Amino acid sequence: MSARTHSCVLPLVARTTVRERALSSPVEISFVIPVYNGSATVHTVVDRIRRAFAGRAIEIILVNDGSPDDSERVCAALVDRYPGLITFLHLSRNFGEHSAVLAGLSHAHGRAVAVLDDDGQNPPEEVVRMHKVLQEGNYDVVYGRYAEKKHHWFRNLGSRFNDRLATLMLKKPKDIYLSSFKVLNRFIVDEVTRYRGPHPYIDGLIFRTTRNIGQIVVEHQERIAGQSNYTLKRLVRLWLNMFLGFSIAPLRLAIVMGLVTSLFSLGMLGLILIDKIWINPGVPVGIPTVLTSIALFAGVQLMVLGMVGEYIGRIFLEQNGMPQFVVRYMKRGPESGWMYDSSDSIPAFGGQRDE
Repeated sequence: MSARTHSCVLPLVARTTVRERALSSPVEISFVIPVYNGSATVHTVVDRIRRAFAGRAIEIILVNDGSPDDSERVCAALVDRYPGLITFLHLSRNFGEHSAVLAGLSHAHGRAVAVLDDDGQNPPEEVVRMHKVLQEGNYDVVYGRYAEKKHHWFRNLGSRFNDRLATLMLKKPKDIYLSSFKVLNRFIVDEVTRYRGPHPYIDGLIFRTTRNIGQIVVEHQERIAGQSNYTLKRLVRLWLNMFLGFSIAPLRLAIVMGLVTSLFSLGMLGLILIDKIWINPGVPVGIPTVLTSIALFAGVQLMVLGMVGEYIGRIFLEQNGMPQFVVRYMKRGPESGWMYDSSDSIPAFGGQRDE
């Protein structure tokens, strides 16, 4: 039997889960970094992590989310440069930041996991304080709240809207700021990675599991290089994942809107009749009034049908087995002596893998 055949069979015979390995793992903190167009910055972030956590048991998981730049080569070179420290996951295409983070969480072995960006705006040095607060406060998650944000005004505007939406949809406390910079304990990592839906939203998964959440004020630095990858399309996709993926409030809102519209229409009909019978009997009830009413009702109906259709579409994609992510290959370093690609084993539903 060939070595490649062994790599296919052995995981099916004696496979341990990431959770089981994490319980006995010496790794104190895992760092999950989704990488997209980060070839010019990710090596600096890795070096800062190494300096800030010298002498401590850590691991760094780089997840290349289908970057069109040279991120794959840079991340693979970092694995060779720091053997035993870095795990590199190369996704088969771009799945989005939250799917990439979920891929990293699914392969993290640390008793705590820090999530930070690849652009250097989240100082790894702040993770020291965040981890300390996580332990001392016995929190499940500690978010970093930026003292002063260095994002573009458009990104800041989108973040404020996202925060208001999360307060409404996820019942998030108003004083908690949802940032991509956070530290999670092992319990919440295990619960988040149970999710199998094709549209993950990490903060939604956190808030549906726990309210034991803390935050501290952290520094937010300028980007080392490049510009933000968040576009209006990406922000809308993120809002839809929150709006439709973790609440049925939109459907309840549709019921309220239908009721309000009906009451409004009955009121207007009553006013028209009163005006026609007692106030201005000679004024004809014209076609513009009818057309306006039809347009109003048609708009409401289309919006509600679109909302219901989005829910049904998401159910269809989940039942159809649409993956959260697909790992094309994983690299752990030359001393580990192995890698796997998409043909080595069949991923579990959602695209997650137990190595």
